[in-house]
Amino acid sequence: MNYFDAIILGIVEGLTEFLPISSTGHLTIAEKILGLQVDDPAVTGFTAVIQMGAIAAVILYFARDIWAIARTWVRGLVQPEWRGHRDFRMGWYVIVGTIPVGLVGLAFKDVITNDLRSLWVVAIALIAWSAVMWAAERVARQDRGEKQLNLTDSIVVGLMQCFALIPGVSRSGATISAGLFRGLDRVTATRFSFFLSIPALLAAGLFELKDALGGSISVGETIVGTVVSFLVAYATIAWLLRFVAHHPITWFIPYRVGLGVLLLVLLSTNVMSAT
Repeated sequence: MNYFDAIILGIVEGLTEFLPISSTGHLTIAEKILGLQVDDPAVTGFTAVIQMGAIAAVILYFARDIWAIARTWVRGLVQPEWRGHRDFRMGWYVIVGTIPVGLVGLAFKDVITNDLRSLWVVAIALIAWSAVMWAAERVARQDRGEKQLNLTDSIVVGLMQCFALIPGVSRSGATISAGLFRGLDRVTATRFSFFLSIPALLAAGLFELKDALGGSISVGETIVGTVVSFLVAYATIAWLLRFVAHHPITWFIPYRVGLGVLLLVLLSTNVMSAT
């Protein structure tokens, strides 16, 4: 990998991490086009670490909300009068919603970073999960806002987030769809998706840091990729929140299906190899 590769991958990560089109899938495609070995531990570690740039963008964008949630949650642990506050409950919802993906990610780490790092998987997942997104919008009532968010919602959304460990599914596509199935309005589902992304992606990045820095990729390239990811992701977050306020996530389906079909054609004709 060189600095040009790091910049390209940082742009791809920042653009796709929070859009329901799969950042892992796009990173796998981009790595393949750049001639990188997609199942190299250093490369998979690098992609996990630059996600921390996107997480930094979320933390900065929602800094006031995150501070309120963290402060109220800590107070609620020692002062019972704070436990009925919405921010105290939100703290627990984020924690509970993160547990499933943490357990599944640790249990199937080798499968996720090796066996699933195939463009066949990406192509099929892009197409198949599009059907789930379509169904979520079809049944969405959108009659519940952030004040109505409850523990069951966090469990369901957290379980659905586990599917995002499959490249091509999309973490935001999975969590926003789950929120819509639960009757949450699209903005609430998207905001909760952002909050859930923080511990999940931060933990993944820290866990993979040793592989990213211990291989063929330099510290400088990792820093550049992370900074680029942060800058692009911040702009993407602002855009997506405005977009989902007025448009369904089905708008992303033609792109997902088109890319999936194109990949299947390229793989079937041996124009591109799967790994």
